Amino acid sequence: MKFALNVDHVAYLRNMRGDAQPDPVTFALLAEQYGVDGIVVHLREDRRHVNERDVRLLREMVNTKLDLEMAANEEIIKIACEVQPELATLVPEKRLELTTEGGLNVLDNIKKIKDTIKRLHDSNIEVSLFVEPDIDQIDASKEIGADYIEIHTGVYANAETEDLRFDELERIDIASIHAKKLEMGVNAGHGLNYQNIKEFVSLENIDEISIGQAVIARSVFVGMEKAIKEMMGYVYQE
Repeated sequence: MKFALNVDHVAYLRNMRGDAQPDPVTFALLAEQYGVDGIVVHLREDRRHVNERDVRLLREMVNTKLDLEMAANEEIIKIACEVQPELATLVPEKRLELTTEGGLNVLDNIKKIKDTIKRLHDSNIEVSLFVEPDIDQIDASKEIGADYIEIHTGVYANAETEDLRFDELERIDIASIHAKKLEMGVNAGHGLNYQNIKEFVSLENIDEISIGQAVIARSVFVGMEKAIKEMMGYVYQE
């Protein structure tokens, strides 16, 4: 299992004061030095986190892998095709949400998502769809040409009881096995932290996890190097 660091919340801190610091690009480059496998950013329509400057600089400077989370929005699609990240992850996006609230409804948006995948593929960008651990959504993702799925782990992360948490973990496991049978890559993320990651890493069919807010919050107390390496210790455990 690989570990990609989402640096959106570094940009959010910068934007709160309209200042230049902390710089998410610098944070990303340091994180690479500390051993992360990739960098994730979500270029939202409202630019509440990273902006186009950040994305273009990251494309020039990231040496591992750049995963650009994005809605199937015309302006963002054009930017993605110009920037050419290694991976574009299509996510649902609502203006008033604090963070992404759930997976894409691929089944109800087949044409739009299929057309977006084709455009990204034409620019030599692999595509992942951020979906719930739902077999029908995964089948639809495969049918319209997605290379990967990213399983939404928010229900698992927010489960209020141990039984609910393990039920959702089993659901994610079944979904990841199914996607692998379809020869798709399988990523996962949303709400994972230093506590719930301990059980999550037992899943054998997840290629990569994306974590951001938990690591950035932890770095306030212990520094970013220690925060990143602590998380890596959980992710890479044998």
